[in-house]
Amino acid sequence: MNKKTGHESSRSDPQAHDSNQAFERDAEIGLGAVDIQRIEEVYRQATTTRYTSFWTLYFLCSAIRSNVGLSQTMNISTKHDLASELNMTPKQISTGLALFYVCYVIFDLPSNLVMTRLSPRVWMSRIVIAVGIIGSCMAAMKAAWSFYLLRLLLGIVIAGMWPGMAYYLTLFYPPSRTGKRIGQYFTAAQVSAAVVGLVSAGFQEMDGLQGLVGFQWMFLLYGLVGICVGISLLWWLPDRPLPPGETPNRKGLSKWIPQSKPALTGEDALIHYRDLTRVYHRSQWTLKDLWHVVTDWRVWPLFLMYFGVVGVGIGVQNYATVIIRGTNAKLTGVQLSLLSAPIWVMDLIAILLVTPFSDRFHHHRALFFSVPVCIQIAGLLMTTYAGSIANPWPRYGGLLLVGFGLGPTVPITMTWTNEIFQSRHGEVGVAAASALVSGLGNLGSILTTYALFAGWPEDAKKGRKQYRKSTLVMVGILCLSILSAAVMTLLLKYVGNGPSTKQVSSGSSTSEGEGVIVDGAARRELQERGLGRLWWSRR
Repeated sequence: MNKKTGHESSRSDPQAHDSNQAFERDAEIGLGAVDIQRIEEVYRQATTTRYTSFWTLYFLCSAIRSNVGLSQTMNISTKHDLASELNMTPKQISTGLALFYVCYVIFDLPSNLVMTRLSPRVWMSRIVIAVGIIGSCMAAMKAAWSFYLLRLLLGIVIAGMWPGMAYYLTLFYPPSRTGKRIGQYFTAAQVSAAVVGLVSAGFQEMDGLQGLVGFQWMFLLYGLVGICVGISLLWWLPDRPLPPGETPNRKGLSKWIPQSKPALTGEDALIHYRDLTRVYHRSQWTLKDLWHVVTDWRVWPLFLMYFGVVGVGIGVQNYATVIIRGTNAKLTGVQLSLLSAPIWVMDLIAILLVTPFSDRFHHHRALFFSVPVCIQIAGLLMTTYAGSIANPWPRYGGLLLVGFGLGPTVPITMTWTNEIFQSRHGEVGVAAASALVSGLGNLGSILTTYALFAGWPEDAKKGRKQYRKSTLVMVGILCLSILSAAVMTLLLKYVGNGPSTKQVSSGSSTSEGEGVIVDGAARRELQERGLGRLWWSRR
């Protein structure tokens, strides 16, 4: 069956041809048929209609996923912390934390591929509802086996959420513009970590209420809110954009599912369709398409980049209060919770500062990635060697630096993945590669949660050198991330990143083997926006 590709559409549309000529002359001004300012307004409108729902779902899922880290020190003075209540050793807790990421690694790719075949809105709703149910059940844990089981189940049901968000964004924006948006949604995790840390102080005051300890109230209430938000996403979250005039297929089970409002309507929808034609013309991917993505060497440097930064991020997230307590054993559970919050405020600030500029200079992703990683390394070295027994606060300052350096690295890695694999393999390339990078990259999370800190008994011995080896291991994997970014840059420069000659036009913006850019957004991506059209340069 002949499928009308985006390339064929552009050749048969004189207006699209004129706009392409305009973009060829100037990537920002857009002479002739294209009004760049109007296109910018459409992309901003697409952000407005979706920002709150995406941010909320990621906030809650991040809170439910990570609040187990705080439960290790909540009400510790009264022996109502997680380890005391469940009669678990630090090594058993590390095992439970790692089990989550084992399932995450295994199920990330299948979950993301299912999302490409089904409604992304419905699949996201399913993820959040399931995460809320498992999170609520964690309030009923009574022994190590139940902790292990629920962490396994949580990893299974949440798999695909983060790479799914990255894939979902490419349905509405060119890949070069997703860094800022991924960063905006990723701030939900940072705000979540900060807020959960602050609110946990209140949950500790509920210790003993109705027979539940403080961390049980935390698990229960976050889980119930997550279930409610997951259900609301069926109405709240826009679905995949459809070509103007096309209506959703409401056959079978889909006719029983609530229908959400489209992200764009009227002239906005038409402008988006003409500017980002590639996402509207797609075919069902095959196992052959998937194999070409999996065997593309470009996955592996990105995986190693993600391995280091997400490993350090999850390690700090799960063990922040443990690390802080190691610097000052006199701190109470409430004080530890409050001191963990500023780490993630620093993380959030860095995201908001760096990711917009990484989009405007998207040919230099490796630089915007590597500089924050160097800041993380400096922070970890401060946490390891700075300060003294009398004055441990410089070590805490090192954790703040780590938080700042962590912020932009994960969004930039996911954005670079989108850019590389959409142009080579189309929609299945984005879905599969983002899941592989995210899933396999979380092997770093398994390392830092299972083998380091409390999971390394010899390194956890109290004293001036407590956790020193663990932080140095994290410095090592961060150096691996920087090296991988440098290797990726060199290989892309000398080997290239043209469309795969093996691809079978699966939602791709190119015909097989031709490498022809077919829409205005793709043509503009050939040039960087730089500092043009920022607020101070607008008339």
